[in-house]
Amino acid sequence: MARSIVGGLVANDYDPALIRVSDPLASQREMLSKRFPVRTAKSNLECIDDADIVIMAIKPQVMKTALESIRSHLQPSSQLMISIAAGIRIEDIMRWSGCKLPLVRVMPNTPALIGCGASVLCANDIAQDFHKKMAESVMRAVGEVAWIDSENDMDAVTGISGSGPAYFFRVMEIMIEAAEKNGLDPKLSKSLVLQTALGAARLAQDSPLSPGELRKQVTSKRGTTEAALEQMENSGIATIFEAGITAAVDRSRELALEMGRE
Repeated sequence: MARSIVGGLVANDYDPALIRVSDPLASQREMLSKRFPVRTAKSNLECIDDADIVIMAIKPQVMKTALESIRSHLQPSSQLMISIAAGIRIEDIMRWSGCKLPLVRVMPNTPALIGCGASVLCANDIAQDFHKKMAESVMRAVGEVAWIDSENDMDAVTGISGSGPAYFFRVMEIMIEAAEKNGLDPKLSKSLVLQTALGAARLAQDSPLSPGELRKQVTSKRGTTEAALEQMENSGIATIFEAGITAAVDRSRELALEMGRE
């Protein structure tokens, strides 16, 4: 996700000389510096000094350690922090950082890798409008953004858009396998499924009609689409998806509680 943000910022004409990225692995630093003309460092401290925005794009499990290592160098009066660590609550970030600083928590998703991400943002009470605009500008570099007022809604966001790409990938897998079982060539099966998914998403995005209305438009009475959808409904497709999304939301809440105890 850090590479996606860097790439998006550079592609949107941010001055790469002003972007500093730290990573403990030399191989990661080398790969990043080859792809983008940004400055890299092994130490987090080398990146945050005099920075206007500090982006914590790290694994949730190391957030506490990372924040404690830089807490004495943070500048609450002049810095905005953006957290892209899934499941880490604002109150825990504030506690571990040891200061009251403007903070925006973000839940992005993997299509950010190609600039088609969906990021949801939530700010703490200290963040002012100009802080929010700064955070939004950063995340718009990798896709669409939306704001929520309550951090509690982040768990639902995680279950829908954060984990959502995997659901669609699984549906694609199933459709490709079904195409092959019905005699189609594997290459053609993949091409048809991916183009159909892309076309359906674009049509749903551009049309004033809801997905349900679009579905009805292509479902002829006693036709092939109706036969397929009836079989799927009878097999409990809605129940399966709702249960899966609820499990993701519940797990997000559990992770937040587990990591927040540290």
